[in-house]
Amino acid sequence: MGGWAIAVHGGAGVDPNLPAERQEEAKRLLARCLDLGISALRSNLPAIDVVELVVRELETDPLFNSGRGSALTEKGTVEMEASIMDGPKRRCGAVSGLTTGVELVDNEYFITEDNVGMLKLAKEANSILFDYRIPTVGLESCGAGAAATESPLQMNGLLISVYAPETVGCVVVDQEGRCAAATSTGGLMNKMTGRIGDSPMIGAGTYACDLCGVSCTGEGEAIIRGTLAREVAAVMEYKGLGLHEAVDYVIKERLDEGKAGLIAVSKNGEVVCGFNTNGMFRGCATEDGFMEVGIWE
Repeated sequence: MGGWAIAVHGGAGVDPNLPAERQEEAKRLLARCLDLGISALRSNLPAIDVVELVVRELETDPLFNSGRGSALTEKGTVEMEASIMDGPKRRCGAVSGLTTGVELVDNEYFITEDNVGMLKLAKEANSILFDYRIPTVGLESCGAGAAATESPLQMNGLLISVYAPETVGCVVVDQEGRCAAATSTGGLMNKMTGRIGDSPMIGAGTYACDLCGVSCTGEGEAIIRGTLAREVAAVMEYKGLGLHEAVDYVIKERLDEGKAGLIAVSKNGEVVCGFNTNGMFRGCATEDGFMEVGIWE
């Protein structure tokens, strides 16, 4: 065994004009969640409990698109989805279309003022906004209007104007070599009611087995088509690739023209972050003292 390792993500695809203060805020949240997970691992908490603990923390903070602060549907409500998987015996669970949470609260609890404003912009543009937290001025300066007419990406027949999803996830391997993964999201801003993405689909957005744990983020339909998370484990098992090679292969060969990213750990204590977007909110740490938080390539 190579010791414990942990990785977290806050979404792949980052607007290049994202304000510096927003970048630093994201890094602080990722570092805080890493510290929470590290403390739990040092206390010998099992991997499955650690990923749950960390993702709950990410869901509580409205910075990323999960839990409180989730994207709003076309009706102005929140419909969340998530999945979790324990590598030993491949036990798993998932939810979709969730509107109240495990600890029951009104749907309004998850709605923020920023999201209400961005939903209005999305409706006016008859579009789906991925990075719904970019200010109006930012939307104009980074060419959102042009993207709405030129972008090849579409969802439910509507053009996607800005590509920067902010799903959250966590993967962990504990001191016993047990892997686990969890992913959570609010989906797309102005999405059709009832839409289901990759996050609650075992094997697509989330997967864990005796070899590795994987959490994905990005263009949901591409992740689903490529069964991206499971594919990492599959090429490790059937092609004999190591974790780094497997992630690199899957990102390059299994996304077609889709855009996505993923975080992964192996039973040997390795940790990898891979993406084909211009950036991904991410952080990782290992038992030997390595720790890194980043956004860009």
